[in-house]
Amino acid sequence: MDKRKFWILIVGLTLVLVVVIIGIPLIVKEIIQQTADQAVAPVQQDSNLLKTQVAQLLHPTPTILPDPVTIVHEVRALARLETIQYTVEKVITAEEGQGQLSALFGDKLLFVAHGVVIAGVDLAKMNPQDIWIDNQILYFRLPQPEIFSSTLDNTKSYVYDRQTGILTKGDTNLETQARQSAENEITQAALDDGILNQAGINAQSYLTRLLTQLGYPDVKFVPALPQPSETPLD
Repeated sequence: MDKRKFWILIVGLTLVLVVVIIGIPLIVKEIIQQTADQAVAPVQQDSNLLKTQVAQLLHPTPTILPDPVTIVHEVRALARLETIQYTVEKVITAEEGQGQLSALFGDKLLFVAHGVVIAGVDLAKMNPQDIWIDNQILYFRLPQPEIFSSTLDNTKSYVYDRQTGILTKGDTNLETQARQSAENEITQAALDDGILNQAGINAQSYLTRLLTQLGYPDVKFVPALPQPSETPLD
């Protein structure tokens, strides 16, 4: 073997040794890492499962189970002309036990109520004598405007704050009482703002346009009394 081939062989063997010396620790490290990951994985899974169970305990998701049986108590035909809707927001304070021992036994909450009040006239309350023609004028006697519904919007109503004494868990009915009071307050707020008067004005405006299109150019709305001479409507 000449010297050139000898040195080529020596250099090749040296390179192989270097690769082996460098690669073995890397391979060993990779094997150790994989083994450690496999050993730790069940522990991590158990830890994640425990975290999930604790979160479900602290913040449970409510389960809603409606009864499949539906009972219809009453069906009525309606002829209500809804002419106005009020959207009202009120802040209600409900409290009990607010004396000298309120820090121990008191219960207080602030409830933000968002409600809708609808008013109009009930045309089903009209009688045949409440509409007549006299001298080519159509007279119309509408029923008194009334509140049709006053409801809380549960998606927008909420308890803003609640403070209970250190020796009480609070009255479970306090929020219910606050909601009931809120419905009354929302209705009263709409009444104080003149919802019924505006409902009557809107009803007359709507019916005037409708009756004009039906061929009655002159329409007059009159109160219940006094009654003018009546001519049956053709």
